[in-house]
Amino acid sequence: MKISGQVPFSALLGAVALFATGFAAQAAETQYPLTLKNCGRDVTFKHAPERAVAVGQSSTEILYSLGLGDKVVGTAVWFGPVLKGFEEVNAKVKRLADNDPSFESVLTQKPDIVTADFQWHVGPMGIVAKPEQFEELGIPAYTSPSDCVGKDNSGGGDGVRTAPFTMNIVYQEIGELAQIFNVQDRGEKLIAELKAREDAARKKIGSADGKLSAVAWFSSTQVDADPYVAGKFGAPAYILSALGIRNVIESEEEWPAVGWETIAKAGPSMIVAAKLDRRRYPADDIAVKHQFLKTDPVTKLMPAVEGGYVFDIDAQSMSTSLRVIEGIETLAADIAGSDLNK
Repeated sequence: MKISGQVPFSALLGAVALFATGFAAQAAETQYPLTLKNCGRDVTFKHAPERAVAVGQSSTEILYSLGLGDKVVGTAVWFGPVLKGFEEVNAKVKRLADNDPSFESVLTQKPDIVTADFQWHVGPMGIVAKPEQFEELGIPAYTSPSDCVGKDNSGGGDGVRTAPFTMNIVYQEIGELAQIFNVQDRGEKLIAELKAREDAARKKIGSADGKLSAVAWFSSTQVDADPYVAGKFGAPAYILSALGIRNVIESEEEWPAVGWETIAKAGPSMIVAAKLDRRRYPADDIAVKHQFLKTDPVTKLMPAVEGGYVFDIDAQSMSTSLRVIEGIETLAADIAGSDLNK
């Protein structure tokens, strides 16, 4: 990680370790101009931003969690309710679109930074804009490193992961945004809290040591179409591995479409289903998912369905975000309350 005018990210993680033990010193102030290497590009910030547009729920929630809600002037791309505790903050911020905002709607907010969750929105082929379009107007654009580090988006769609996602990439994003806004102490504190929560969730059920398996279903274009399920390197795979659960899907694609017959043959112990407020596809609705699983000739005979081992988690927990920790906590609690844990 190349950082001009500031300490490297590896040093920040070292500071977080010190913070967690109670010996962290006051974090250094950001020295501007600050240049970060972001998704293969150098992005320079001349000052701490005052007007941020966040094109993505994950980015929005990180900014809120860093106490920067008063700096956010617009948001877009929402999958579900805002992270608990930030309802009041979020209600004061203009929502540009539930899904994809226009380039013009972002510019109307007069941002001095644009953050994005996905290169699909702001990237080389971004449907909102290319980063250069913002930078030509003096607006730095920052994309979540979780969507480009260890991931190839050149083929379009949801991309292909070339390396497993881990929470370290989310901690990198938190640390970098904290540097950009000159709130390093808050970033260190947030990272330490998330690490502690993950450790506690892992201990809740212990490790399944591969005895349990799962498929994570995000949505489907049609109810009876092949479902979009989590590949072996994405955020849901990290949730499963954290609890010692084997993902039955071996694809490196982020969200491959896999037939239910193939999934049934793999025999997952459980199905993890995403809850979305979004209604782009019929199967975004969790009630529709459950009805399908109970009535489809193939899925209704799956042991996971017959045994009642269909567990719901918030869709945002299935994304490469700080909500992954919430996903681990939720799934751990569901399994602990079932006889799968016996």
